Amino acid sequence: MRRRAVIIALAFALATGVGASVLAAIAGASRDLDAFRGLGAWVDVFDYAPAFRKSMGPPAVSVDTVDDLSLLGAETIYLQAAIDDPRSKGLLASRKRVGQILERAHEVGVKVVAWYYPQLVTPARDLRRVEALLDFRWHGERFDAIALDIESRLVPDVTERNTRLVQLAADARRLAGDLTIGAIVYPAVQMEVVNPNLWPDFPYRQLAEHLDVWMPMTYWTYREAPYRDAFAYTEESVRRLRVNLDDEDAPVHPIGGLGALSTPQDYANLVRAGREVDALGWSIYDADTTATTAWAVLREEID
Repeated sequence: MRRRAVIIALAFALATGVGASVLAAIAGASRDLDAFRGLGAWVDVFDYAPAFRKSMGPPAVSVDTVDDLSLLGAETIYLQAAIDDPRSKGLLASRKRVGQILERAHEVGVKVVAWYYPQLVTPARDLRRVEALLDFRWHGERFDAIALDIESRLVPDVTERNTRLVQLAADARRLAGDLTIGAIVYPAVQMEVVNPNLWPDFPYRQLAEHLDVWMPMTYWTYREAPYRDAFAYTEESVRRLRVNLDDEDAPVHPIGGLGALSTPQDYANLVRAGREVDALGWSIYDADTTATTAWAVLREEID
């Protein structure tokens, strides 16, 4: 029924000559958001990739960790599968390790969203890594979705930075087809209240034409009162985000943290905020630094 409604809406939009942004919004409504639902677990290259290991010994995250995260309640692993760094010899941080984590995750019913941090300095380099995520296969398995970690301010001119970012998002959408794309973004409170100079004129609505799920990094552990409160920081950040998008129903999956500095009350407040804003799900950055005892709170009544 939902698919038929989307097809009818698209036909009507085309017949009436509406703008590209409206067409993109209608098309986006048909994409599968399941990879962003429920409780997530974040893994970066420093946790699993040999070239990025900070010390001797086994990595913090291995294939066996996937089983542990599944038992703790994680429904999706957000895996930094690519990075533009000299230590990464290919387009993926570690093809074998990425493939093994992906395969095991799917075996135990856990989804995998591959994320990448575009620097925007050389757009072609960023696009090659995005394309590598989309093309990646391991024993027939592929990522359930991808996400762009939109943080880099290495391009100082904001207008040029925005132009490059929106173009990358458009290119990613073109290459991804119907695959869902997440937008990992600074929280609106940080950009509008805490530090308005962080990223002026952030191109929310232009990005919304190409990206599907919004993932504000509501890291309350970086904040002071009143935003050291996990509920206040998360709820207001999502509310402001939706105003900026002019979409009160924009799909969101807030990311809280940092795990090593958070308390049980922080986790409970994140869950409360997630319910308040009708989030698809929520997660803590990152899996390795989140106490085992926290997961019971985080997964409480997530549905």
